[in-house]
Amino acid sequence: MADYAQVNGAHMWYDERGDGEPVVLLHGGLTDSRSFFGNLDKLGDRFRLYLPDRRGHGRTADVEGPITMEVMAQDIIAFLDDVVGGPARLVGYSAGAGVALWVAARRPDLVTRLVLISGTFDPEGLIVRPVAGLEPPAELLAHYAEVSPDGADHFSVVINKIVESTDSEPGLTTGELNTVTCPALVMAGDDDIVTLEHTISLYRGLPNSQLAIIPNASHLLLFERGDLCVKLVTDFLTQDPTPTFMPMRRSPRPVEVA
Repeated sequence: MADYAQVNGAHMWYDERGDGEPVVLLHGGLTDSRSFFGNLDKLGDRFRLYLPDRRGHGRTADVEGPITMEVMAQDIIAFLDDVVGGPARLVGYSAGAGVALWVAARRPDLVTRLVLISGTFDPEGLIVRPVAGLEPPAELLAHYAEVSPDGADHFSVVINKIVESTDSEPGLTTGELNTVTCPALVMAGDDDIVTLEHTISLYRGLPNSQLAIIPNASHLLLFERGDLCVKLVTDFLTQDPTPTFMPMRRSPRPVEVA
């Protein structure tokens, strides 16, 4: 069921499907919730699934003002409060993972579990960043123009806003990561545009986290290794972790080495 909601000044389009506990999927930058078709939308078989298009993306019109992580996080906080009606599991991909992480840092009461796929807590973790003034790939522009209420010519405006926020907005601090205590799964491709070092720092910065590095996968791991990604995310969202035989990071006592 597709609908619109007025959240934080944005007229946000979203789709809702399935039954059960709520899960919100947050798409990447310069794309929209269609990115989850054929992969993580399968979660609708187990959960009540929400797929919003963030401001300036997909079927949600742009709004005057910047498109920052803070603004988008406040949009999703309002979406959780007003549409979902309370806490949910958040699953974010790429820039959507950043938004999900900011939501969990700002309102930990609204996030029961957190999945961060190819995301960063600071733009410094990116090997490649968006650049203003370049002609976008024709396929990406056509994908935007197919559903955007703003029209194809507005795509450059959205790109420039995202570039500006990426260049100027500070990331989350280690202290802010430490406040996100809900169970978290950090996932990335082994050849991602997010550095492996940054992905490990994110994993280590979240107190209650698990790490999955997908082999033979790039930033497009949801398309390249979709079945594996869906299984890992489904298992994480539906199962509690079992104790390991030789824990180090999760050891209840400091590890002593002779």
